[in-house]
Amino acid sequence: MGLLITDSTLRDAHQSLIATRMRTRDMLPIAEMLDKVGFFALDVWGGATFDVCLRFLNEDPWLRLRDLKEKVKNTRLQMVLRGQNLVGYRHYSDDVVREFICLAVKNGVDVFSIYDALNDMRNVKLAIEVAKDQGAFAQGAICYTTSPVHTVEKFAEMARTLQSFGCDSICIKDLAGLISPWTASELVKAIKKRVSIPVALHSHCSSGMAHMGYHAGVLAGVDILDTAFSAFGGGASLPPTEGVVAAFRDTPFDTGLDLDLLYEIGEYFVALSRKYGPLFTTELIHPSVDVLTHQIPGGMFSNLVNQLREQNILDRLGEVMEEIPRVRADLGYPPLAAPVSQLVVTQAVLNVLSAKRYKRVTEELKNYFLGYYGRPPSDVNEEVKKFVVGDRKPIEARPAELIASEWELTRYAGQKLGVLRDEEDFVTYALFPQLAVRFLRGELEEEAMPDILEAADSSASPLESPVELSVDVDGEVFNVKVSPPLGKALEVEQTRVAKKISRGAIVSPLRGMVLRIEVEVGEKVKKGGVIAVIEALKMENKVSATHTGVVREIFMREGQRVGAGDVLGVVD
Repeated sequence: MGLLITDSTLRDAHQSLIATRMRTRDMLPIAEMLDKVGFFALDVWGGATFDVCLRFLNEDPWLRLRDLKEKVKNTRLQMVLRGQNLVGYRHYSDDVVREFICLAVKNGVDVFSIYDALNDMRNVKLAIEVAKDQGAFAQGAICYTTSPVHTVEKFAEMARTLQSFGCDSICIKDLAGLISPWTASELVKAIKKRVSIPVALHSHCSSGMAHMGYHAGVLAGVDILDTAFSAFGGGASLPPTEGVVAAFRDTPFDTGLDLDLLYEIGEYFVALSRKYGPLFTTELIHPSVDVLTHQIPGGMFSNLVNQLREQNILDRLGEVMEEIPRVRADLGYPPLAAPVSQLVVTQAVLNVLSAKRYKRVTEELKNYFLGYYGRPPSDVNEEVKKFVVGDRKPIEARPAELIASEWELTRYAGQKLGVLRDEEDFVTYALFPQLAVRFLRGELEEEAMPDILEAADSSASPLESPVELSVDVDGEVFNVKVSPPLGKALEVEQTRVAKKISRGAIVSPLRGMVLRIEVEVGEKVKKGGVIAVIEALKMENKVSATHTGVVREIFMREGQRVGAGDVLGVVD
């Protein structure tokens, strides 16, 4: 048998290059042609696609899966599953994991690529067992990274463990494009000595080494390569499907795939890439060896750029990139795979924005230090840990063992809401409660596609220069320039509003969505008491009172989107 190819254009490629913004309506027209190619699988679902469908595209992710399955009759559909985290940012109870996987199979998933961000094997065992029980193909994935504590031998032993769990294949998941050709060869050989099942290699072009890594991996015995069509390949994405197929043509590793058909499909994606052109940024389409230091995966990097732009702090990207390796070291060198990648990057952003590192921390970071994500690969920075969680001791058990059954409680709460229609809605609600309710009530709108803005005339005099503004369009922030007299009027209005903010104002530190309001008008609060919880940068951020007093006004509601600097309430 020749080399097998899993194409990831409809999932990881656009997650890596355009912050997961490809819409279902742009996938369906090409689905039947993709089905004709003869790929081992089409990677189309899971990862960030689930919550982005809801959060930004106003799409039902389950409907996307069903629609693709209707078009793709002969090729396996694959999803990436974050072990006990499923497609979310925390661990879910075992019964929720079972329900999700069973429904994923029912709606069309044939292959589950299952990993844990910390490579804690305890966090993937259940998901693998359930997938196998449902008759699906279970691919056990190892998150590849480099650090003082990660070795080829340790990774190879993980592969042996995954095979013992019943996996049908092993995937070396190099999310940030860190693996060198030499290491790819050594790691594949080491894994092949320990397992008898196929080995896949998944890498990104972020450092510029992926093409060579793929060649070395295949020569060492890799059975499956993950790729993406060239219009959505390269850069922070995967090596191009067409190029990889051509490279091994007429060799012992010939894929047998039709290059003419691949070219025809590739032209569709070329045309589609023009539609999404404004979302492709220089940072994402050009490789950089700096990734070997910060190790940000392709999918995370595109979302980081988007999130910093949303917070209007894209100019501080360089500082954030320098802080990320320091945070990662403090946390015991975890691979930067979701959800831990989001946790590390968000903390790096908060450290950059704060006068003191770890002055502001997320609930997720506290949970990490307490062991609720699993065992870190190495010892954490004890000084930072004590600063974040005090003398509290981390748990020793598998995190999910300490989570009470959530499924029946979720169903009961969901039924009371009266907006959940089917089992898929209940699972969505279990994963993302606030987001699911707003989506099912029709309160979310599809974000507008950005337009390419013309640059202002640089010859304008200082008095006539445009005013730079951040404009919120359906949840997406774009930087624009407004010329006088409107620009001047807005500048004056901004000054007037700023003067109205009282000394007792509680201000949002970041742009995000209000998840919970923890106080009521008239309630007494102490300095440091939690006023509200805001979801920003996909993490929960507490907004605390800056002084002791009484809540006089609340200007927000749960589910409302707020901007950085917005006044959320007043504490006198």
